[in-house]
Amino acid sequence: MTEMINRDSGIDDVSFDQLKQLVGLVDYDPSRDPFPVRAMDAVVFVVGNATQTALFYQFAFGMEQVGYSGPETGNRDHKAFVLKSGSARFVIKGAVDPKSPLLDHHRAHGDGVVDLALEVADVDKCIEHARSQGATVLEEPHDVSDEHGTVRVAAIAAYGQTRHTLVDRSRYQGVYLPGYVAKKGSYVRPEGAPKRLFQAVDHCVGNVELGQMDYWVQFYNRVMGFVNMAEFVGDDIATEYSALMSKVVANGNHRVKFPLNEPAVSKRKSQIDEYLEFYGGPGCQHIALATNDILMTVDQMRAAGVEFLDTPDSYYDDPELRARIGEVRAPIEELKKRGILVDRDEDGYLLQIFTKPIGDRPTVFYELIERHGSLGFGKGNFKALFEAIEREQERRGNL
Repeated sequence: MTEMINRDSGIDDVSFDQLKQLVGLVDYDPSRDPFPVRAMDAVVFVVGNATQTALFYQFAFGMEQVGYSGPETGNRDHKAFVLKSGSARFVIKGAVDPKSPLLDHHRAHGDGVVDLALEVADVDKCIEHARSQGATVLEEPHDVSDEHGTVRVAAIAAYGQTRHTLVDRSRYQGVYLPGYVAKKGSYVRPEGAPKRLFQAVDHCVGNVELGQMDYWVQFYNRVMGFVNMAEFVGDDIATEYSALMSKVVANGNHRVKFPLNEPAVSKRKSQIDEYLEFYGGPGCQHIALATNDILMTVDQMRAAGVEFLDTPDSYYDDPELRARIGEVRAPIEELKKRGILVDRDEDGYLLQIFTKPIGDRPTVFYELIERHGSLGFGKGNFKALFEAIEREQERRGNL
């Protein structure tokens, strides 16, 4: 298992102990997995202006552009920019052709995630199993090749218009996929700036309609062999005004984790209701980015204009919080100054903070998370987080 993680993780500048915290080291035999997923391959976005969005992620998130596809490479339909930070790969797509189907997706949903692509060892095996379990196959397994080798790909449908493209790139040495060329962005990072602000995608959260969470949990169990990792219901995940329910599924090696949320009956509109209304249906609500130094990352992103949810001083002044979290690597005053939340469980603790929605619609946002043993999701912070989100909803007139 150690050799497999060190070889396949692709995470730069992360020790093995840190990597265990990022992905969750578990006993896992891929030969017994009917749908063996190695890792996240890419988070693929459709946006209104890919050129500007790619620049934003370089400037504000510290990502590096490594690849490109567009009219100059023979792609007349759209532009696509490949960005990396450690093992995290974002692909930003924007339509060029007025008849591009990407425009239909953007009209319906705004800027958002269209594809949570997964690296797998055997595309054909995964598709055969998925089909036998009733999954909708969007693309049959096929090879795509260029001078850098061959990639085998296929795709299945998930919630809403989200898909999972399955990628086997073991025979490929190119920058991303055939049709893409290696190309750096025009943005030049200031001298002395940190090499990167985050190292990996920790988890991706999906929002689905009322009554559909268990359906999609069972989908991931049955179709993709994912296991149930956590469940949050009732008072743990409710405030005075709004509520939701959440369950977390993970692949066999726990490198890929998908929390799934649905709204619950409450006095007012929950954050899930707001997302579903403005996104136009189910979709990926937020992406958690694993960082080794959340204080530095927050400082850098805030200086670049990224806005984070506010946390009241009373959160940090609560003696019960201080007693529960014990000793953590950063003084509580430093966390308070930045609005960073902290939670502890039986395995360790984590530090986390959430951005405000990064686009025009109140839909997609980000979480930064720094793990110190904990494999949880900040259960102790849910109420404080949801109250912060409600304050923003109220300002938007959507509570």
